[in-house]
Amino acid sequence: MALFSIQRREQVVDSHLPANIPASIRQVLARRGVKHADELTLSAQGLLHFGNLKDVERAAERIALAISQQQGICIVGDFDADGATSTALLMLALAQFGASKLDYLVPNRFTDGYGLTPKLVDAAHAEGSTLIITVDNGIAAFNGVERARALGIDVIITDHHLPGSQLPDAYAIVNPARSDCEFASQSLAGVGVAFYVLLALRAYYRQQEHPGAQVNVATWLDLVALGTVADVVPLDYNNRILVQQGLARIKAGRCRPGILALLKASGREPDKLQASDLGFTVAPRINAAGRLDDIQVGIECLLSDDPDRVRVLAEQLDQLNRERRTTEQSMREDAAEYLAQIELDEGALPAILSLHQSHWHQGVIGILAGRIKEQVYRPVIAFADADEDVVKGSARSVPGVHIRDLLERVHTLAPHTISAFGGHAMAAGLTVPKQHFAEFNRVLLDVAQSWIDDELLQQVLWSDGELGSDELSLEFARYIAQLGPWGQNFAEPVFDGRFRVVSQRLVGDKHLKLVLQPEHAQQSVDAIAFNVDLEQWPDPQADYVHIAYKVQLNEFRGRTSLQLMVEHITAVRL
Repeated sequence: MALFSIQRREQVVDSHLPANIPASIRQVLARRGVKHADELTLSAQGLLHFGNLKDVERAAERIALAISQQQGICIVGDFDADGATSTALLMLALAQFGASKLDYLVPNRFTDGYGLTPKLVDAAHAEGSTLIITVDNGIAAFNGVERARALGIDVIITDHHLPGSQLPDAYAIVNPARSDCEFASQSLAGVGVAFYVLLALRAYYRQQEHPGAQVNVATWLDLVALGTVADVVPLDYNNRILVQQGLARIKAGRCRPGILALLKASGREPDKLQASDLGFTVAPRINAAGRLDDIQVGIECLLSDDPDRVRVLAEQLDQLNRERRTTEQSMREDAAEYLAQIELDEGALPAILSLHQSHWHQGVIGILAGRIKEQVYRPVIAFADADEDVVKGSARSVPGVHIRDLLERVHTLAPHTISAFGGHAMAAGLTVPKQHFAEFNRVLLDVAQSWIDDELLQQVLWSDGELGSDELSLEFARYIAQLGPWGQNFAEPVFDGRFRVVSQRLVGDKHLKLVLQPEHAQQSVDAIAFNVDLEQWPDPQADYVHIAYKVQLNEFRGRTSLQLMVEHITAVRL
């Protein structure tokens, strides 16, 4: 399959960090860009001020005017977890600020397309809205904004997606990705941008000595944390604060009832929650609504305070997620058949894979593209039929290959082959006319072959080095856990080393449970490797293994123990 190697990160200067932090942890933090010990506290006081966020104060003043005059305000969201949390955030907060004529609209993935369309503007106008606020979308909504202006509706765009060369003619555009925006963090998720608009609104009310100044915006940091983790944005210092503060609220039970209900549905205890749990439990259940049905189910689960209604909605989302898994598994089997038709080695696979089956589900192709990308380690675009004339695709990429820019190059060379596209460096969406699909694939492959160097398609697992036997302890694991949240661009540390195999056995269908002993040490440690190759493991001939692993706490029957989470395992025969 993909070329693979484990490489150890280089030593870096860490003298700026306190000497009482273990040396291996100082290296972990310095390598991830921690510049000062204050960055480890993740206090809300460390958040960037909203002042450098272009248009945010203009947006706040317009929202305040709409509230004071009780104008109709419509929030236009997106059909993923970031969009759902953004929508819920503004619906809840603006109501607290005094908005009474407040509603939201979210396009249906299958019938409406993406973002603020003229159709949605007409629907907002019919409800009497004179102000539209987009969340997690809008930066490319030229037609929607034009329609709104024609109807006398002001549009405030809050988004974080990369803008094109021109911006819509909106009343205000709050987006840290704008080239003329001096905000120090361009990594805000859509929900983070919406949160900053609320901070600016509260500051405006403080200047006016208005009762709205008393609204505690931090109340909704649980939603901000969920949306930020769900959208897999880089966890720079600012985003880490947002996630940590929201996570603390959830762990204390001071969060939306819907989040607690979804955690219960997934069997997770709030007080033991890690940031990654939000991405693996709550977010997929909300996303399942947008992928298979209507994201409104997820939004209503986050909005409702009625315990019975929340429970029913959480159960509905849990069932949708189960259906999503079944659909995804079927699609993965289709993709596996395709991959089996070509020789699975680095010489035969093209630089980018474009997969299409007419019966694939539009709502799941993004997940499928991500799974296949992990398997073959190269950009993947999965397509499904949208109607008789077009196919819709979802792309996932690897580090070093900016997938949106690559698609833009294809569009420049053959504009008729892409009807619409947008996204980020690592993920994008596009629409391709069926009659031009074959040509699109030819141009795509040509661009990929000229853009993508072979070394970018070699998967590297970066290790923070080898731990001493004294560091394989509960105390060390707790230390690492407390330094979170870990996530995109602030990766949880991975270590590597050689261990003697004390025992090995399969648990579940294909998980390898191990007891290992560090070289030159007497103590043993538990380890687990998920989804191992059953043709290779268990291996009774493997006296030693070289593993890359994370140091984690394992909670089982009220007992906490150290466990190594194996990321890669290789048998070592002496």
